[in-house]
Amino acid sequence: MGNARNIAFWVVLFLLILALFNLFSGSGSTLQSREVTYSEFVQAVQKNEVNQATLDGEQIRYRGSDGQDYVTIKPQDAEVTNMLIDHKIPVRAEKQQQSGFQSFLITLLPFLLLIGVWIYFMNRMQGGGKGGAMGFGKSKAKMLTEKHGRVTFDDVAGIDEAKEELEEIVEFLRNPQKFSRLGGKIPKGALLVGPPGTGKTLLARAIAGEAGVPFFTISGSDFVEMFVGVGASRVRDMFEQAKKNAPCIVFIDEIDAVGRHRGAGYGGGNDEREQTLNQLLVEMDGFESNEGVIILAATNRKDVLDPALLRPGRFDRQVTVANPDIKGREKILGVHARKTPLGPDVDLRIIARGTPGFSGADLANLVNEAALMAARVGRRFVTMDDFENAKDKVMMGAERRSMVLTPEQKEKTAYHEAGHAVVGLSLPECDPVYKATIIPRGGALGMVVSLPEIDRLNWHKGECEQKLAMTMAGKAAEIIKYGSDNVSNGPAGDIQQASALARAMVLRWGMSDKVGNIDYAEAHEGYSGQTPGFSVSAHTKELIEEEVKRFIQEAYERAYQILTEKQEEWTRLAEGLLEYETLTGEQIKRVMRGEPPHVGDDDDGTDTGSAPSVTAIPKTRPKRTPPEGGAEPEPSV
Repeated sequence: MGNARNIAFWVVLFLLILALFNLFSGSGSTLQSREVTYSEFVQAVQKNEVNQATLDGEQIRYRGSDGQDYVTIKPQDAEVTNMLIDHKIPVRAEKQQQSGFQSFLITLLPFLLLIGVWIYFMNRMQGGGKGGAMGFGKSKAKMLTEKHGRVTFDDVAGIDEAKEELEEIVEFLRNPQKFSRLGGKIPKGALLVGPPGTGKTLLARAIAGEAGVPFFTISGSDFVEMFVGVGASRVRDMFEQAKKNAPCIVFIDEIDAVGRHRGAGYGGGNDEREQTLNQLLVEMDGFESNEGVIILAATNRKDVLDPALLRPGRFDRQVTVANPDIKGREKILGVHARKTPLGPDVDLRIIARGTPGFSGADLANLVNEAALMAARVGRRFVTMDDFENAKDKVMMGAERRSMVLTPEQKEKTAYHEAGHAVVGLSLPECDPVYKATIIPRGGALGMVVSLPEIDRLNWHKGECEQKLAMTMAGKAAEIIKYGSDNVSNGPAGDIQQASALARAMVLRWGMSDKVGNIDYAEAHEGYSGQTPGFSVSAHTKELIEEEVKRFIQEAYERAYQILTEKQEEWTRLAEGLLEYETLTGEQIKRVMRGEPPHVGDDDDGTDTGSAPSVTAIPKTRPKRTPPEGGAEPEPSV
């Protein structure tokens, strides 16, 4: 169909050009001629002022005695030939064989033009060649060859369990007898689930490089179309292509674009999307078997997928691709640093300890930023200082030293950040303070970064309460120093972060005895999900807000008390920040004891290798809501 459509387009274009050529070539000779009336032509003949004449149907072209060319139209009953011969004027007649075809083309020209424009635009509506004017329902799946830039399992690190699950599928394709002799069947599908940047698509590319079978890749959004039924047609066409090339693998990236829970949206959902999902369900496990076709899919929103899509027989395996631990981060850094010349002082394990919570994409960006920083200053290899600076840039944003701050603004920022640091160091269950700065970075005028010593997997109530106290310490510091009437909008970000953590404690984690062990998060946020009709009474909403307010108020009072008791250390640290602008963890402790910080000696003690699940306290940038399930609340940077 595609070739026939292209041939038709070029044929129409050729006919258009031919018609235009004939149209203009016939009239080209008249462009230089002067048009006169027939009576003027007769007078010129009678006066012997015509040197020669050409008869072209109804048209008469002649050259006068003055050398000028003239043209006129003869009447139907005029005897022009005899008149010219009687006056002994040379006469030449033009052949008229092509006049009919020319007239036909001229008549057909508007229709050809409309047909050509229609074919052109219909060919473009579906993205050019593939699909085309009559191919809306054709699949957009592309076969991945990986001739250049081939990715293998050696390029995937830090997610060993997920890699083992998928290596088994590749082994099944290579040696099916190894499993079938024991009655094992090849999995029909595997769903890769994990946060963004953890390597789901990279795993799929590695399977394509290792499997040695045809590998089709398509995005979930490629099935979605404005015309009803097109998505289902594309699903059918994709599986027909896959069956012809079986055994093969089909990878659907971001499957949540087409696999969302049916009937969950307002008004019953989108009919086109639901028809597409229904067709996908039937093709994956219906009456007709798809032997040898393995479906891989990736998503970071498993919670919105339809339950029928997740059952065994469609997706037999759900492979969790989580953020890597310290060993995984070290391996990932090794993979990304293969082509980067490293200095003798670079220890990837220390960098891995300092980057907890980083995904594979974050670590790749960290290595790239470090290489760019080394190249910027003209180094031939990347040093540990480059990695530290790159880590600060990734976590806290680029320094904005050109930003003009008044002395009063710098002083208020210094006391604010010193309050965070002093309270964080005073509470034993807070993460160790990694760095404090009053240099504007990103959208913040200053910040304090605290890093956990190990990968944090869960939170306890006492830890949350102490983190709340550290978060509210900035506002407490401003009120103690300048009074409640002079408090600024600097704590706005702190209040957002504290509110998000306190609501998670009350709504999700059951840390409030008054509210109880009930998950109110979905109803409180107005999201029905899979609990339709779930609502909260007005009394319960009031109780929830009271408990959230109580947690934050108690944290504020605790921070206020600590800063009042340690006002001398707090003042020393604020003055140190005003003088040195940036202090590391161990330097902060020295300044609080009244000792010189020895700026330049990067002596962070245990803090150097501790990990950056960044708990930054910015002034202006809004905070994000803590994740589900008791994971560490995401800080704002």
